[in-house]
Amino acid sequence: MGIKILKAGMLTTIQDPGRIGYRKDGVSVSGAMDQDALRSGNLLLGNKAGEAGLECTLTGPQVLFESDALIAVTGADLSAEIDGLPVPLWRPVAVAKGAVLSFGQAIRGCRTYLMVQGGFDLAPVLGSSSTYLRAGFGGFEGRALKKGDRIAFKSDVVHLPERMNWSLSPDFYAPVHEHTIRVMKGPEFELFQEKSIADLFTRQFIISKAADRMGYRLEGPVLQLKTAQEMLSSAVAFGTVQVTSKGSPIVLMADHQTTGGYPRILQVLSTDLGKLAQLRSGDAIQFELLTLKQAQALLIAREQEMNQLKQSLTFKYINHD
Repeated sequence: MGIKILKAGMLTTIQDPGRIGYRKDGVSVSGAMDQDALRSGNLLLGNKAGEAGLECTLTGPQVLFESDALIAVTGADLSAEIDGLPVPLWRPVAVAKGAVLSFGQAIRGCRTYLMVQGGFDLAPVLGSSSTYLRAGFGGFEGRALKKGDRIAFKSDVVHLPERMNWSLSPDFYAPVHEHTIRVMKGPEFELFQEKSIADLFTRQFIISKAADRMGYRLEGPVLQLKTAQEMLSSAVAFGTVQVTSKGSPIVLMADHQTTGGYPRILQVLSTDLGKLAQLRSGDAIQFELLTLKQAQALLIAREQEMNQLKQSLTFKYINHD
């Protein structure tokens, strides 16, 4: 047994940490846009790190539980309710068979994650259960979920923690319109005019309506090369900031292509990708330049926090492998 989708929501897909090791073959990593939220949900439930969950965008689904479950809702606050009662975020919540989870107004953030203890029973493709929409594979039949879909749990056995009166208080998200995104120089950074470089770090950019799992097109000052030139297609990654021939920056997101021919002016720090994933069209961002050494220190600190969280949560579960 598992869940049944009663309403699909705007865009609800199955995502896990991603499809690692196939970019050389032209296959995107995909995976959760907000990896911190996904990881935290699995930690809260005592799951293995790579378990997949439902990534729900802005307008979440309505989900019927066809068996008992222990869940965690992390990421954005989309006004989750179970049978009309508010669902606390960032903590394990017991759900009874027959209960309905629904989402309402997006209060903060853009993407929320529904995780279940033990994970969903899915057939991995190239080692991952992530949905790659543009290629039509992975997840649930390679597509977004729709009304009537049923997804089974790996196990119907629910392991409750010793206590249920604890939760996380993440600080991943800043207030709307106060988002500083930390970056490093990209490979073609030095090819841009001095004025464009100055604008890059002193002016704000607005996330346009052209924003999805593949990339965010930004509106703001035009960024110009010192000399017009043809670029060879080169490797890109989640968080690479490319600049089009018209001078518009595009931040590549989870479903990005594996190579690109636009100059790569910046690279968003991996520690800031979750924050970026929670922004919406119309939100303003400003870039802050850091060195590689600073970026590495932030990543090490984040991983230490996650390891400490894992250790602190391990003892809370009994009889759970």
